[in-house]
This record gives sequence, structure tokens and C-alpha cells, in this order.
Amino acid sequence: MSRHTNRSEKRLSRRTFFLTSGVAGISALAGCTIDDTPSRTDGPASGEETEVTPPATVATHTSPELEKWVDEVPRPGVAEPTGTKEGQPHYEIEMGEFEQELHSDLPPTTVWGFDGQFPGPTIEAEQGEPIYVRWTNDLPDDHLLPVDTTVHGDTIPYDIDGVRTVTHLHGGNIESESDGKAKGWFTRDFQETGPAFEKKDYYYVNDQPPATLWYHDHAIGITRLNVYAGLAGFYLLRSERERELGLPDGEYEIPLVVQDRSFDEDGSLFYPSAVSEDRGGDESYPETSIVPEFYGDVPVVNGKAWPRLSVEPRTYRFRILNGSNCRYYDLELLEYDEASGETGDDGPSFVQVGNDGGLLAEPVGLDGRLEIGPGKRADLVVDFSDFAGETLLLHNDAPSMYRGRAGGEETKPLPEVMLVDVADSNDAEDDGRIPDELTEVPEIPTDAVDTHRHLVLTATSDEYGRMKHLLGTRDQPGGYSLEDPVTEEPELGTTEVWSIANNTGMSHPIHLHLVHFQVLGRQSVADYDSETDGVDPDALEPPEPYDLGWNDVVSVDPGEVVHVIVHFGEYEGLFNDQTGTYMWHCHMVEHEDYDMMRPYRVVPGDDSNATDG
Repeated sequence: MSRHTNRSEKRLSRRTFFLTSGVAGISALAGCTIDDTPSRTDGPASGEETEVTPPATVATHTSPELEKWVDEVPRPGVAEPTGTKEGQPHYEIEMGEFEQELHSDLPPTTVWGFDGQFPGPTIEAEQGEPIYVRWTNDLPDDHLLPVDTTVHGDTIPYDIDGVRTVTHLHGGNIESESDGKAKGWFTRDFQETGPAFEKKDYYYVNDQPPATLWYHDHAIGITRLNVYAGLAGFYLLRSERERELGLPDGEYEIPLVVQDRSFDEDGSLFYPSAVSEDRGGDESYPETSIVPEFYGDVPVVNGKAWPRLSVEPRTYRFRILNGSNCRYYDLELLEYDEASGETGDDGPSFVQVGNDGGLLAEPVGLDGRLEIGPGKRADLVVDFSDFAGETLLLHNDAPSMYRGRAGGEETKPLPEVMLVDVADSNDAEDDGRIPDELTEVPEIPTDAVDTHRHLVLTATSDEYGRMKHLLGTRDQPGGYSLEDPVTEEPELGTTEVWSIANNTGMSHPIHLHLVHFQVLGRQSVADYDSETDGVDPDALEPPEPYDLGWNDVVSVDPGEVVHVIVHFGEYEGLFNDQTGTYMWHCHMVEHEDYDMMRPYRVVPGDDSNATDG
């Protein structure tokens, strides 16, 4: 039970289908695929007149007014090994409940985190050097947030004592047993475990390119709640080759996890217990109901609300993670007048040097904004040397109901993310140069493709009439549930193209566990023939700069097909061979909880000696 219940023209062209066509499902979904829920009242008992407290919804809630730009952005702590196991560093990291000041004007907020930190401590790992991690659960018996027991109610034991957790290393090219399966959950002291639980000590081989990874909760049916409560942190994989590039490091390298939250007057986290009426809420819904999406009205960066960041007039490296439940960001730095609250000219531009899976082949200057969907990372270099003494705003112009550049419905705007104060002078030596070549990113050729899979993003409704997003295939475009048998079984050592068609009215960030893929391009659903295998990249709209390199999350906009190419196993000296069961899902965590997540299984190839994990 819950502890409480109230708590560019070119881009546009590929979406012309969504805006103008009448393809079945799109227009119907466009008006109802969002956020929260209904105003519901319970009738008084036998003639009594009682005051009814309406259910807590996003539409009816507003966070207390907080003074902006008061608190400095903190840096997450760094985790230290507690010992060794089989000659490798062994970490024991505890999940627990504690209070943390998220804003100077708020009382301390009760949150969940790792080792007493929100976000959790950063794990610093080295390429080619494995580590072991035991994630321990010391959370209370009752959840911090409202739990909907109808979500996967047939398979989740909601009546057990304790909160279920399991930690997934997002972006980890690792064994199946250590992947943090949704059904591999456990409660305090491992007293209860899920059907997919296999081991206490997770083994992270770190045999992949250096990259900005992260870890977060992945327990089936309550991922949205556990992550929102605070169970997430950075995992930075490094290498000597990367250090030799001379990118900004030490105090000039800053990991930034951007999230949105809502608060009550007492400082507690607010999360809706019901779906707003204007978002399709109905009296037939369960009293505590999952919401289609969540958007908060307060920006939180590294655990601070409405924060400011002090920098010197020189180059910095920002490791940006979108850790929000559902919100997309389109980010840009703008000059800012703090007295009037008005923005001015463009600030320093972003130079992207890395993506989800590591460094790009060469730096890419972004001409405009950075789109970053939930779960995605961007490794950026920013030169502040021409802005000494100025104040800048990290500005977001993505609407909460995101539909790519086609626009979207605004329910909880969040244009201001973080203030940046640039000092008047800089005493440290800095030439500001970025190498022209960063690393080798071998291109996966389309003529090496063994299998072409046609996949579908769709939506339906459950027995209560609530919106429910699903993943489907060419043979089953209406979608499958999480519990349906595996339909994707790639062989180890083979290459596949996954063509992902979005038949819903909103953008979805699609994440594949285990592997990193390359984006071939995009096209309109109207121009896509799902009965034909094979892709001509020259006929597609090419990837955006932030889609280059290795990815584990890709955004698929409404009425669009995104084609990605993925190799399962080691590829030209990168990554490693693994078999077993993994997940692919939408990284809007409300969606993956119910029911936009599917298992896939990597099976040994004919020449493989690998075993199924």
C-alpha cells in the first residue's frame, strides 16, 4: 500500500504524414496520449455529509513558489570500492531513505537514493577492468509514493513486505544475469526475490568504449516511482586513450543529470495518484491509478531545484543525462538578464563529442538546440571564454507533450532549467582546443545485415479504459504485452536492422539493453513499406548530429519510422559477446511500467561457444 496518496523544415517534412494524413490510430491517439487523470469523489456513507478530498493529479497541483537561482549545482560524490572479489574491485552500494535539502526555501525532502545521496554516487570505472557491485536494499516497508496495484497485478506480488528494487546499468554491454531485469527484483536483505533474480553480486565487464553510462531502478510495475523517488546515478567509463585527447577534466568536467519534479508545501515530493479529467480520467479508474505520463513543474539538476552553476571563462565538458520520467528537452544557452528575467542573444554553442555509447569520431558543432529524450546522454564541450562576466540561461523549448519539431501540447512548461554564471577572469591555462579526431567509430554496413525486423509503437486501452502503450511487430501491429512470448531472437555475431514505426501521437525514446546501435535515418510512415526488407540509407533523412555514433536510446516521432542497425556481439574490437534475455522498451518510465516493454533473446550462433545467461 502507498504511504500516502496525495502527495527545420526538413525535420518537419518527415512529419507531414502525422499532421495531414488520416492513417488509422494517429488522429485518435493525438488527443489522448498524455498525462494524468480524473477528478473522482467517493459518495458519503448512508446519508452522511463528508468533505471529500479530490485525488491528486498533475492538472490540479502546483508546486510552491520558490526563489530561483539560489542554490549552486552540486557535484555527485564518487563511489569507493568496499573490497575486492576475485581480484577485482567490489562495491556495496545501499539503497535507502533519507532527507536532503533540494532548495533553500523548502524543508528537507524525503527521498530515496544510493549511499545516502540523490543522485547516487558516480561509479568511476576503467575500460577493460571489470568490477563487481552488490546493490543492497534498505528501503522502508511502505513506498514513498502512491502505488497502483493494478499494474501487472496478475504477476506482481503487491502483498509482500518491503519495496521491490533492482538496478540496471543503462548502456552496459554486460552479461544477462547482471543486467537488472525487471523481474529480477528483490526486497530488503534479499528476503523476497523475483522470478528472474539470479545473483546478488553483479559483474560489469567494462569491455566497451568509454562512455557516459548511468544506473537506475528497473523493478517491474514501479520503475516510475523508484526512479522519481531518487534511485539513479552516473557510471562513467574511462580510458587512457580518452584522457590523452586533452578534453576538459577534473573540476572542468561536470556530470549534470536534468530532471523535473513537483513538490508539496512541506517539501515532500509530489507524484499524482490519479489521471486528470482533461487527460482522459474516468470514475471507473482505480482509486490510485498509474498516469500516462508525468511532467513536473520544477527543474532539478544534480538534486537541486532552480539551481545556478558557476564557471570560469574557459572550456568545460558537460556530461548531460536526461533523467526525467517523461520530459524531453531542447536545450540552448542564452544570454540572460537576471533582474528582468528576460533572455537575450545566443550564448556559447554546444560542441558534441560523445553520445550514449561513447565518443563520436569527430566533434560536431550543434547549429541550434540539443534534443535529448529521457534516458539519453550527451557529452558536450562548451567554451565560455567570450562570455566573461555574463549570466546565461540553459533554456528549454520542448513542450511537455513532445512530438519532435512538429510541436506538441503544453501541459507543464519548463523553459528555464539552470542559470550559468561566468566569472570575470580565468587564471587557469586553457587553449580551448578540441582534437579534430576523437576516436574510430566503425560504420556497420547495410550489406552485412542478416535480418530486418519491422517493429511498431502503438497504443490501446486496458480494462478500465486507460491509455496503454505497447510494442508490436509487422505480424502483430496491435502490440504485445510484456508477458507474451519472445518475438525477437537475434543470433550472436549477426547484424540486424530494426525499423521502428511510431503509430501514436507522441514521441517515444526507445532503448535497447545490452547493445549499442547506429541510426541509419528516418522517413515518414507514409513512405514506408513494412512488407519490404532492406534499407537504402541514401533515401532516408540522415541522422541528426545528436544521433551520430553509438546509441542505446533513439527518439521516434509520430508518423515516423526510424531505422537503426545493430550488431549483436563484438564488432571490430569493440564491445563483447553476450547471450541471454534482455529488454527493449520506451524510456518514458510510465510507459515501460505499463506496458511498453518487451524481452528479446540473444541466442548462440552456429559457431558460438557462448552459453545462454
